[in-house]
Amino acid sequence: MASEEPYFLKESPTDRFFNRCFGFLVGLGVAARYQYLLETRGRKTGRVYATPVNLLEMNGHRYLVAVRGETAWVRNVRVAGSLCLRKAGRRVEFKAREVGVENRPPILKEFLDRYASQVRRFYPVPEGSPVDSFREMAPRAPVFELTQ
Repeated sequence: MASEEPYFLKESPTDRFFNRCFGFLVGLGVAARYQYLLETRGRKTGRVYATPVNLLEMNGHRYLVAVRGETAWVRNVRVAGSLCLRKAGRRVEFKAREVGVENRPPILKEFLDRYASQVRRFYPVPEGSPVDSFREMAPRAPVFELTQ
């Protein structure tokens, strides 16, 4: 019986270019309040990798959403159980707990509703859709709750 590959939407060369440029600006502090550089240590190499992310603050909790699916940062965070968010020379360490699939739909909805201009293309439903519309997407979009 063949195993199904985990969902992963690879960056295009254009996406990679813009993410590097945007990541540089975020690192300098030229970004919105919710944008950070996520730093993780490679699970195989031990090298530190950085990628720009949007931090979702909702109901007193902080979340990171991986709408591209099983990215390298997701796999690194799962192994390490922690990560660092950096902006303008400030670094904050967090513990990361993966949110269960059944609890992801309201978080995915809020992430889309809040950051639609940046993430709409990764969602199979439009912003403003009811929470139940996000159940199909939930297994393929890892979500992490951050605590200090």
